[in-house]
Amino acid sequence: MDRDTKIREELEQKEVRKIDMSKEKSRAGKEKQQKDQTKSKWSDWLFLRRPPALLDPIRRLFEPPRKLLEPYIKKGQMVADLGCGSGYYTLPLAEFVGPEGKVYAVDLGKNCIRALEKKIEKGGYRNIEAHASSASDVSFIRDRSVDFVLANGLLCSMADHRKAAVNEIKRILKVKRQAYLSLGAGPPFGYVDQEEWEKILERFRVEQGGSYKEKWAVVSIKQG
Repeated sequence: MDRDTKIREELEQKEVRKIDMSKEKSRAGKEKQQKDQTKSKWSDWLFLRRPPALLDPIRRLFEPPRKLLEPYIKKGQMVADLGCGSGYYTLPLAEFVGPEGKVYAVDLGKNCIRALEKKIEKGGYRNIEAHASSASDVSFIRDRSVDFVLANGLLCSMADHRKAAVNEIKRILKVKRQAYLSLGAGPPFGYVDQEEWEKILERFRVEQGGSYKEKWAVVSIKQG
């Protein structure tokens, strides 16, 4: 075999390998896209079918809001309920902090916020500020102004911008104050897998919980 023929064959082999690698990447990309779409459908299905307010009395038997909130809330505090839904935790939070405190209630679902606003008006609450907004942008809350952040089942229901939501929690939370983070479910029913959960917690000081099996943690801002 002469030198030119050998070089030509080597070039042809390289081109074949490039084509094979391109096909493999394309196939892997399509598989990932299909998995993401499936996970998104499940998560969106769950988000749109959060327990309706009429089931709150039954829910309280198994998930009493006061039991979760009482250890962390004091009168006069500023708190944020991110992913508040129609206010299952928001109203108890408002009662805990009292008229001198304040609750920021944030949810992307406009219907949820409308339902909450009706409850606020009916109950005569003056210490709740409701916003139809993503938790990834709570610019209406000042830096280091919040004593307690409740993000119960929030991050697992966010298809994207989860990192931005974590950034916002860190931004608004006061130093030496706490945030409660929890995942309603892992993949395929939620967006946050174990690796991402652990990376989220690395950005905080974990005070309670933290394991992926438990899927909840009480965290505070890291110092130093």
